[in-house]
Amino acid sequence: MINLIGTYECKVDAKGRLMVPSALKKQLAPMMQNGFVIKRAVFQNCLELYPMDEWNILMGRMNKLNRFRKKNVDFIRKFTAGVKTVEVDTNGRLLIPRDLIGFAGIEKEIVLSSAINIVEIWDKEKYEQNLEGSSESDFADLAEEVMGNEDFDAIP
Repeated sequence: MINLIGTYECKVDAKGRLMVPSALKKQLAPMMQNGFVIKRAVFQNCLELYPMDEWNILMGRMNKLNRFRKKNVDFIRKFTAGVKTVEVDTNGRLLIPRDLIGFAGIEKEIVLSSAINIVEIWDKEKYEQNLEGSSESDFADLAEEVMGNEDFDAIP
């Protein structure tokens, strides 16, 4: 499992290409030859960039869902809507497909934010609004609820 680190601001050109920041490119280098998958996020209007190996792990889990249950089929369809494979070209650029740019409301300035094993791609203004949308105490409550579980030490 990989642990990506950092938040990076950059720009998207008129064709939807972004220059991957060198610090992030260095972290992604071992995964470059296998490519990436880009998709709509589930909970936010941003995009998620998965290294192919991470995507394959996730698809392995999803492939175990019983496809004779309507809710599972509906979930798979919606989760994979707009999914595309992408590569970083020889100039270090990544092309974001037009439909996904529209979904995320990406204008010109964007934020690439590491989220453990994936990279979130945000319109800069939307990213800042998302961070400002909750107070410090909201985050503290969330941290306690998510990470403060008394069984946390037992989680492998």
